[in-house]
Amino acid sequence: MTLTEPTLAPPMAPTTVDMAQIFAAHAERTTRIEALRPGNKDRLFDGLMAADITHVTVTFDGAGDSGQIESIGAWSGETAVEFPATEIAYAALTWDDPEVEMRQLSLEDVVEQLAYDFLSDTHGGWENNDGAYGEFCFDAAARCIHLEFNERFTSSELYTHHF
Repeated sequence: MTLTEPTLAPPMAPTTVDMAQIFAAHAERTTRIEALRPGNKDRLFDGLMAADITHVTVTFDGAGDSGQIESIGAWSGETAVEFPATEIAYAALTWDDPEVEMRQLSLEDVVEQLAYDFLSDTHGGWENNDGAYGEFCFDAAARCIHLEFNERFTSSELYTHHF
């Protein structure tokens, strides 16, 4: 009988990752981000009203693991208008800093950021697989945001026959 050296690596040591702590930290961060949204929305709607923009439409489309905002349009009543060069404060959290960061962004950039945030919050993964498409309406007068979301999916049906 001959002895041979083992060829398999030894088993890995048990993980020391505390998943409960990770989930708790994520939930706390999510709560902090959600607490920033009302102020960001108020500053956006105030900026839109000051620019005489009654509503903004945002279309998006995604599939195959990528998605993007397709268009952002500003309206004054029934007339399409350009966004002014106005910048407003936008409160954000970054991944590497627990402090709130106040950024100066254009009105259009705040609309885009909020659209991506709401898509992520309500339909995370909207850009994956068959994807989704839709439209946001930021109604400045009513101070609300409406989302029409269309999810794509592949369907199959199985038919079994015995003869």
